[in-house]
Amino acid sequence: MKTQSYILFILSFFILFDPMGLMSQGLAATTIDHSTYAALLMKYVDQDHVDYRSFKKEEAKLDQYLKVLEKTTTKNLSRDEQLAFYVNAYNAWTIKLILSGYPGIKSIKELGSFIKSPWQKKICRIDEDVITLDHIEHNILRPRFKDPRVHFAINCAALSCPPLRSEPCLGSALDRQLDDAASGFINNPKRNYLSGIHFMSVKYLNGSRKTSTMMSSLFS
Repeated sequence: MKTQSYILFILSFFILFDPMGLMSQGLAATTIDHSTYAALLMKYVDQDHVDYRSFKKEEAKLDQYLKVLEKTTTKNLSRDEQLAFYVNAYNAWTIKLILSGYPGIKSIKELGSFIKSPWQKKICRIDEDVITLDHIEHNILRPRFKDPRVHFAINCAALSCPPLRSEPCLGSALDRQLDDAASGFINNPKRNYLSGIHFMSVKYLNGSRKTSTMMSSLFS
């Protein structure tokens, strides 16, 4: 009799509280749905070119994705999922920043001011806070993850930056994606070349081409 009562109690517990269902929801919360963002990137990003005009027409979908990021609790993500999250957040919020002034601007720098660059604007809604693009790059991505390949995965919308990829970063494919981003930029002769024993990186400043040696500080 006691055994039967115990079995009934266990069955009732599973029916009423569904612990496996709660566990499944918890596991689901450790990944993020990037499908909306992925579709936008696939349609409007082609190599070095971002079609902001078409992006503007579907800005509402970008807003939907940014809302997904805003509602994400980053501490519940694995390390790779976190890194992918912040790369995607940086790039998606940069697009949103551009669209906030499009089509009335020719450069992202026009969205800044005399005392504050556009990358210092508090626009990124993450973990119930509003932070800047600079904060994501210099206070989170670089010191927390210490992966130099990150520099080739984030796009600041300036001509000198590595190009925006036509796919979002995914925790499950992160290592490959970061390798592709780094090798693709370094091996692009339009951006970099060897001069004697020096590695030169082509910079675009105020519309003119200049060259500079890539400093080790890039990887610090």
